[in-house]
Parts: sequence; structure tokens; C-alpha cells
Amino acid sequence: MGVFESKPILIVDDVNTMIRVLRNLLRQLGFTQIDEACDGATALAKMRVKDYALVISDTHMAPMSGLELMAAARADARTSATPFIILGDEDQSATRAGAAASLIAPFSAQMLRAKLEPVLGAI
Repeated sequence: MGVFESKPILIVDDVNTMIRVLRNLLRQLGFTQIDEACDGATALAKMRVKDYALVISDTHMAPMSGLELMAAARADARTSATPFIILGDEDQSATRAGAAASLIAPFSAQMLRAKLEPVLGAI
């Protein structure tokens, strides 16, 4: 197991099915510390008390989108350096806004691994 696989990852999505899919793919890749939040406010609260190696967030959530969540995290000194992968970012606005990567569904464990490795290192 690589050093980053033991680091916590936060999944943020308002669709429980997507959270389950991501959790299962991350487990296939060897990650064991996986937390989840169903909205941006809950995610921010979790980020303020726990250091995450990565946040994987849906872009299309209400009332706070994934881009708004990332902007709020960047505005907080505690969470400003936390890398984000944004899901469903068809126009690549998230990477222009500072996300480490974006990912469009459907995706596989290999596709997720390809997005994780530049952020977390070799898996």
C-alpha cells in the first residue's frame, strides 16, 4: 500500500448512489479512510475538523455547488491547500478555478486512478 492510500478522502455528492460508486472504486484502489458528505455545508464542517488528502466533489449540487465548495475551502486557511477533483465538469471550469482535475461519469477505477496519481502520487 502506498503512503497516500492511508490518507483520508472526502466524497461530496447529493446523490447517494454516486457516493457508493466512488467509495467502492476508492476501496478497489486500496483506500480505506473514506468519509462522505451529502452537501457543501456538511463537507466544509468536516474539512474544518479533519485534514483530507483529497476532496472529490460533484459540481452540480444545491444550494452550494462543487465550485462554490472549493472556493469556500480556498478562502479558509485550514483548508486552502486541500486538492479537489470535481465530478461532472463538462466545460473544465473547475480546473480553471484551481481544481487538481475533473472527471466525467461514467468512469472506472482505472480512470479514477489516473486522476488520483498526479494529486496523491503513485497508487
